[in-house]
Amino acid sequence: MPELPEVETICRGLSSLIIGEVIEDVCVDPNTLGLLVKGSSLADLKHVFTGSSISRLERRGKYLIFSLDNGFFWIAHLRMTGQIVWTASTDPPLSYQRAVLSLKSGFDLRWADLRKFGTWQITKDLSELDKKLGPEPLDKNFTVSYLRHLVKNRVTPIKSLLLDQRYIAGLGNIYVDESLYQARIRPDTPSGQLSRQAIGRLHKACCSVIELAIEHGGASFSDYVDAHGHTGKAHMYVQVFRREGKTCYQCGTVIKKIRLAGRGTHFCSFCQRAPRRHVS
Repeated sequence: MPELPEVETICRGLSSLIIGEVIEDVCVDPNTLGLLVKGSSLADLKHVFTGSSISRLERRGKYLIFSLDNGFFWIAHLRMTGQIVWTASTDPPLSYQRAVLSLKSGFDLRWADLRKFGTWQITKDLSELDKKLGPEPLDKNFTVSYLRHLVKNRVTPIKSLLLDQRYIAGLGNIYVDESLYQARIRPDTPSGQLSRQAIGRLHKACCSVIELAIEHGGASFSDYVDAHGHTGKAHMYVQVFRREGKTCYQCGTVIKKIRLAGRGTHFCSFCQRAPRRHVS
């Protein structure tokens, strides 16, 4: 599923292409419309999009936020298999193409989604989005002190806490596993048992893992592609994610996979040992 690095890569790629573009039309597969934009008809979308121009594009957590010059925001969430690709209008359809925004320049923004889990929202108010998202790993508000306060006295496994977008926005299964490995913390460790040193390592790991993934254009384990339809390379640098049964690069121990927080969870039982004592 696209996480912060993948969505950031798409955002950067699209920003240089679509700012100032005028949207001439929007088409959505009728079988997808109700899942994609709950409560909106195609006529509603045409009213918002047609004739408007894209004045800004930004990312918040795993969301893309397109600002339109008519005061509306188009918020897109790729979920598990969503793709948004800039392409010439004369190009053949994408696999599993579900929606198209036709641009005045002769290009399209095309939405493809194998499993149709992706969502759009049209709004004039971003406050609800802001309320449900915590700071991001590269934000100035994501500090060691914030992380220390977040984990204090919690029995929730640290992986579950890191996945909760209310507390830290943008992290998902891939980069939580990778961050915990880099910080030498077992994913099932109760959050409140992390030492001050472990919290410091985890803060540093969350930031460095995200930075590296952005540098390599995101991870293309399955469906993710960037704004041009190209795959990323970050999956070539993972240490534990989807490496179950293979040996740890550092110690040679076989990587394990368990279920935690409803997700497949990967770790090295030697490099990521359980804490010896409770630290309040």
